[in-house]
Amino acid sequence: MSEKTFVAAAKLEDVPAGAKIVVEVNGISMLLCNTKDRIFAVRNLCSHAYETLECGRMRNGWISCPVHGARFDLETGAPMNPPATIAIETYEVRIEGDTIEVAV
Repeated sequence: MSEKTFVAAAKLEDVPAGAKIVVEVNGISMLLCNTKDRIFAVRNLCSHAYETLECGRMRNGWISCPVHGARFDLETGAPMNPPATIAIETYEVRIEGDTIEVAV
């Protein structure tokens, strides 16, 4: 198994508690979400309607699609309610100093 490659995605100060930002890592649009005292990284795409999630509400470790309201667990990507039935992609995150790095 190959080792994961971590790529710098943002600075910690760019994603304060309760905030989310869109970053592009290796050509993939991702959301970095700061909730529950953690940084999560997910693909910026709803698995149901293929809409971006950047305008969705984020609370207590989940994000919702702004179009149909499907919620996704930010840690696992699992859908939490209809109409979504497929998980969204999640990415491993690590913090190096003041830099947020994402595994690709």
